[in-house]
Amino acid sequence: MSKQPSFAAQMQPQMQTRAVLIDLDGTMIHTAPDIVEAASRMLAEFGAPPLPFGTVSGFIGKGVPNLVRRTLEAAELDRRVDVSEALAVFHRHYEETNGCIGHVFPYVVTGLAELRRLGYRLACVTNKPEALAAPLLLMTGLASYLDVLVAGDSIDSMKPAPEPLWHACRLLGVDAECSVLVGDSPVDVTAAKAAGLPVFIVSYGYGGPDGAAALQCDALIDSLGEMPALLAARDDKLRVS
Repeated sequence: MSKQPSFAAQMQPQMQTRAVLIDLDGTMIHTAPDIVEAASRMLAEFGAPPLPFGTVSGFIGKGVPNLVRRTLEAAELDRRVDVSEALAVFHRHYEETNGCIGHVFPYVVTGLAELRRLGYRLACVTNKPEALAAPLLLMTGLASYLDVLVAGDSIDSMKPAPEPLWHACRLLGVDAECSVLVGDSPVDVTAAKAAGLPVFIVSYGYGGPDGAAALQCDALIDSLGEMPALLAARDDKLRVS
């Protein structure tokens, strides 16, 4: 498990950005259609009708076990269906729907390509299990732009804990003070603030009932394609400060 930056490091002046950590669901890929379809198939096996799309998509972001548990509760199945049993059923269906209905958000590829061209180290930090995240990144072609994947089961902690972000920085060989996070939800904001990273939130993701604009982030962006210019401007300010 990654260690928190030392007190001395935290007291140093802010450094130039070298790494960009990026969330997956709702940030790089619109995975909600795949997830909701898998949840609907799971509910059907237990004799329950599908839930509204917005209900299930609102459970995305805190890991698959949380999503399955909350789906069972919303369908009023939690008293007669064991979560571990439902989790196995969900995973079986999600392996079939993963990457089949959703799509990569606009300008994600161009944004990643430009960040990589400019020399930034790139990591995907997601709460999705590696068995689902890794093939999804491969089938969408995004894996070729990324140096590191930290999935929900890569270490003992998931976002909103800061440890996955520190772990990604360690794997990239970059100090946390030289990194930023791009995400879409309160989970990402909380994790970034706990880890001491600036956080940029996309306006189109799964930001929760109050929307992305309500999140306390360093900047709200409409696409990942905006990140190269934002980071250049941010680093210019640091150079003259």
